[in-house]
Amino acid sequence: MDLVLDAADRHLLTPYVYPTGWHEGEPCRQLLSLFVITNLGALALYLLFGTLSYYFIFDHNLKKHPQFLENQVRREIAYALRSLPWISVPTVALFFAEVRGYSKLYDNIEDSPYGWTGVFLSMLSFLFFTDMGIYWIHRALHHKLFYKRFHKPHHLWKIATPFASHAFHPVDGFMQSLPYHVYPFLFPLHKITYLGLYIFVNVWTISIHDGDYRVPRLLRHVINGSAHHTDHHLYFDYNYGQYFTLWDKIGGSYKSPTAFEGKGPHDYLRKLQEK
Repeated sequence: MDLVLDAADRHLLTPYVYPTGWHEGEPCRQLLSLFVITNLGALALYLLFGTLSYYFIFDHNLKKHPQFLENQVRREIAYALRSLPWISVPTVALFFAEVRGYSKLYDNIEDSPYGWTGVFLSMLSFLFFTDMGIYWIHRALHHKLFYKRFHKPHHLWKIATPFASHAFHPVDGFMQSLPYHVYPFLFPLHKITYLGLYIFVNVWTISIHDGDYRVPRLLRHVINGSAHHTDHHLYFDYNYGQYFTLWDKIGGSYKSPTAFEGKGPHDYLRKLQEK
């Protein structure tokens, strides 16, 4: 995140926003800048990719499903916009620790003893580490001690749209993002790679809510896609994973998507039309 902060300081904040006497390395200034940048960035990612997905990928026929709520899209967006600033508060604290040098993020490929191989392996380990972390956090949020208070709001959207992707209770949203932020404090990671992965995970989160169930046949039971996550919203106790089905299979919570068996939301709509 310091790359983004440095760019913002160099091109906008220092010459046009802050007083000349307020040094770029001053902690209060960094916290304030990170808060604004994090919120604007999250908002831009959510609205840009959510809108693109909603208009170009999401099947609007799903809005005819009996479990699609009245004014649902507007409600999803409103809930997300209320939650994102609160989610950003602890997120900014972790970004601040990164900027102050407490993480294992590095600037140059040469700084890694494994070079480009290390960058590639770190991307894979990031995906598997965060998938594991999100699985167990997500599953814990379904426990009766936490579900009603924190996770149930996200399950209002049984037939979700891409805009449901970030419509979380703030505690829920931050907890499920925590593995992304913890990883660079535990393992070396190239800074630009981290920014790319941060964008990727937000886009992926949108994609598993987009109602597009197409996955290559060979990967249907490996990749946790929209079909899997749709069944999670419908049946609650299955398919907690983020990218892969591995931990659901290990934890006994894997469910073959109904959409792959001719029993999904589209099939239900078709049967209704045939009656």
